[in-house]
Amino acid sequence: MKDMSASQIRNQRLFLVKGVHTLIWIFYNVVIFYLLYAVISNKIDVWVWICLGLVVAEGIVLLAFKWYCPLTLVARKYSDSTKDNFDIFLPNWLAKHTKTIYTSIFSLSVIILIYQLYFR
Repeated sequence: MKDMSASQIRNQRLFLVKGVHTLIWIFYNVVIFYLLYAVISNKIDVWVWICLGLVVAEGIVLLAFKWYCPLTLVARKYSDSTKDNFDIFLPNWLAKHTKTIYTSIFSLSVIILIYQLYFR
């Protein structure tokens, strides 16, 4: 069996990091869109509070890493790419704007939650 080159090992490790990063991104999509659905439909349950906690925890992690996902920093070890999606299996435009898009959806969800709790 032929030994793998350093480049192949780097590519495999980058692929693994991108896969894990993408799975976590999908998980947070479920979290954020469940939160939005629940507050719009006024189905405020324990899952709403869990979702809020998960998103706040993610925000704390991003804040601690100067607005970078720790997986981005790991992926940087295996790639010199300057593309926004070098570390995740997403279209480049979505990778570039993910924080803005999902922060907006989360903020809207919190505003609707406050409305549902205090004005209905």
